[in-house]
Amino acid sequence: MDDVTQLLALHTAGDKSALDRLLPLVYEELRRLARAYLSRERDGHTLQPTALVHEAYMRLIGQQTVDWSNRAQFLGVAASMMRRVLVNYAEARNAARRDSSGVLPDPGAAAVSDRQMVDILTLDQALSRLKDVDPRQMQIVELRYFAGLSIEETAEALNLSVATVKREWAVARLWVRRELAGSPAG
Repeated sequence: MDDVTQLLALHTAGDKSALDRLLPLVYEELRRLARAYLSRERDGHTLQPTALVHEAYMRLIGQQTVDWSNRAQFLGVAASMMRRVLVNYAEARNAARRDSSGVLPDPGAAAVSDRQMVDILTLDQALSRLKDVDPRQMQIVELRYFAGLSIEETAEALNLSVATVKREWAVARLWVRRELAGSPAG
């Protein structure tokens, strides 16, 4: 086990100080995730990577029911938290301006040009619908696209075979692509 996994296990076992020791070990990875997220956002986005990391981390440490098992799972949950922060930010911006918000590339990169952009709120709605249809596929999209995990890391985080993740990832990408193509912003 690496240090991150050991600290997550200690936290799950009740050691509250484990999270304080965890942050320095994962901070640069979380900043990398935040920079990747924000690089996909509209130009002039006012949220900075450090603020996104801090907001997501505060939400992470507030999780009471997560049974942390490994680094990949932690990064997947962190990516999900960052997505929620950005969605909340976009919703607040929309409410204030009654205008469309930031953009994010389509996760079906193999099926759609990287230049095609999708409103983050539209993407979030598509992923919410995917969760209703197939929660595991939605988790795979979050881990692969948002956390940047490899097929192997995703399989480990979800306790699935590599073949299953490959198959589900292919189906989920096509499903999301179809949903986005049918949306007004897509």
